[in-house]
Amino acid sequence: MLSGAKKVVSLGLEYLALACAALAALGLTTIVGVIVTSVIMRKFANTPLHITEEVVGLLLSVALFLGLPIVTLRNRHVHVSLLTTYVSGKAKALVQVLGLTVGIVFFGWLIWETIPWFEFAFKRSLKTETTRILLYPWMALMPLSLVITGLILIVRLLGILDTPTTNVRKLSAQSEAP
Repeated sequence: MLSGAKKVVSLGLEYLALACAALAALGLTTIVGVIVTSVIMRKFANTPLHITEEVVGLLLSVALFLGLPIVTLRNRHVHVSLLTTYVSGKAKALVQVLGLTVGIVFFGWLIWETIPWFEFAFKRSLKTETTRILLYPWMALMPLSLVITGLILIVRLLGILDTPTTNVRKLSAQSEAP
């Protein structure tokens, strides 16, 4: 029974992280499309898109936060390689627990800070300056992705989700190969 629950939780978090990653990829693709369209319009019609800067800024912010859950799930974020590569046994377990605890506290604090920020924008229906795009739908994605990332860290700390091991020496050797 417990094994089935673990599987449901890890699959659920994986699907959520993959959905966020797909949205992030869609956002990045849209950024390229908007910029290319703006450049073509500037070159041939002598009038760039007036929405380019604001839309690209919003899409970039959203894409960065939506990419965070999959990076955390796959354990592909920045590591202090001295600690993660050269320690083993109980010391490695302690470093991992400390890292997960710091991550949970950090994301908890970020979530705590983003809720009033989102509420402020929602209550006042804040919009961008030139294109008048509503900000709160974009801003809602930040706490959502932070909650998913925090849940991944909590579930990993509780041992429900395994930590994928990343061999730093192997990765650096691959990147140095021609």
